[in-house]
Amino acid sequence: MNLKKLLDLINIEADFISLREIKSQTISMSVRNEVFEGLGSSLDHGLMVEVMVNGQIAYGATNSFDLSEIKKVAIIARDSAILASRYCLTKFNQSVRPQTVGEYSSPAKSGLDQFNPKDMTDLLMSLSSAMKIHDHLISRSCAFSIAETESHLVATNGSDIRQKIIRSSIGLSATASCEKGSQRRTFGDALSAQSGFESFDRQKLSKEAQRIANEALQLLDAEDCPTEAMDLLLAPDQMFLQIHESIGHPLELDRILGDERNYAGWSFVKPADFGSLRYGSELMNVTFDPTVLGQNASYFADDIGSLATREYLIRNGILERGLGSLESQKRLNLPGVSSQRATSWNRAPIDRMANVNLEPGHSSFEDMLASIERGVYMKTTRSWSIDDYRNKFQFGCEWGQLIENGKLTKLVKNPNYRGITAPFWNQLKMLGDKSTYEIGGLTNCGKGEPNQVIFVGHASPACLFSHIEVFGGGK
Repeated sequence: MNLKKLLDLINIEADFISLREIKSQTISMSVRNEVFEGLGSSLDHGLMVEVMVNGQIAYGATNSFDLSEIKKVAIIARDSAILASRYCLTKFNQSVRPQTVGEYSSPAKSGLDQFNPKDMTDLLMSLSSAMKIHDHLISRSCAFSIAETESHLVATNGSDIRQKIIRSSIGLSATASCEKGSQRRTFGDALSAQSGFESFDRQKLSKEAQRIANEALQLLDAEDCPTEAMDLLLAPDQMFLQIHESIGHPLELDRILGDERNYAGWSFVKPADFGSLRYGSELMNVTFDPTVLGQNASYFADDIGSLATREYLIRNGILERGLGSLESQKRLNLPGVSSQRATSWNRAPIDRMANVNLEPGHSSFEDMLASIERGVYMKTTRSWSIDDYRNKFQFGCEWGQLIENGKLTKLVKNPNYRGITAPFWNQLKMLGDKSTYEIGGLTNCGKGEPNQVIFVGHASPACLFSHIEVFGGGK
């Protein structure tokens, strides 16, 4: 399909018009207790028309590529923009729609064209079997997914952007149960990346399957996590969600504007905080970086054509920049990032996270352990809760281990911790080095009305926080 030709043929009066074609394909499979649960597949293909008139932007969408239908939705978008201009609070111009030309393709070496249902079923069955090491392991689940998305954006300002993103993941879960209760250990849920089948190492995955099965059994006999204020050492796979909920979401400029208040909530961050708020300790450096090769939400440009660049959100603990589109930046007169993204062809792009990463420090894992007189080490998110202002929170983890006099000692189950965002990050006292650094992501970040579920990336070292309130599952 020639989008440029279609754009020329629309022929309606407007200050700016763009066409964004999206084609997405997904395949998923799952196995539980060596029983094949099914294969799911989807194909979604359509076109978004964006029109700017009288300083306002509006949208129309269709899954038809017939010129008459595209022109029809373009006229609907134009008329909506004209109507909105009567009541607008902010007038935009083409500065919020930059001219960008380029291409991007994920570094994945294999995609959907190499999917073999039998090979994947065999892999998932073998991983489920690898977890069958004791009768107490009542649930052994393995799930796989791969998604391939191609997008093409053209605009009357000369923008022409093609991007192809391939993402894949395998998740493992082992649940053990006896008269003492039940415990679950998981692996892989936070390790989604822009990779293909080449990333699935059967031998490594089998070892991880056996590990989480053994750990689920060990947790059955563990004591409950103590309740007290102590040092807290968090593994990267827990830090991903901590970053997501207490840094990513509160820094979204549309939340700060109040646009998301009705559905996803506001933020404790105020416009005046940028450039002055001590968000965390001096060790804290957080970047927005869609340029990381292979990370879950890497791209060349966002969905309105804003070029992806690496930017500091927080530097040496001081808040510098928000996660906001060119439109939100203009409305607030604040710096943002190339973060205007949509989940599909029939959704307007809104302020979203991409790769939000906590940069590594200089402490080894052993150095952090050695500094702790009494504390607890927690891994892997089990549950979480955070208020509408992304301020007060509590997280539960799957795995806990006490730290006494610089050494890992007794295993504890149902470990939880709670805090308030800025005070919590100001209690960051040691930051892991590159040897503790891991890259991951989430595939199910929801936001917007109508709802948009999208993939994001996070990376983090292990982190040590001082004097944090921790508690067991019964508290």
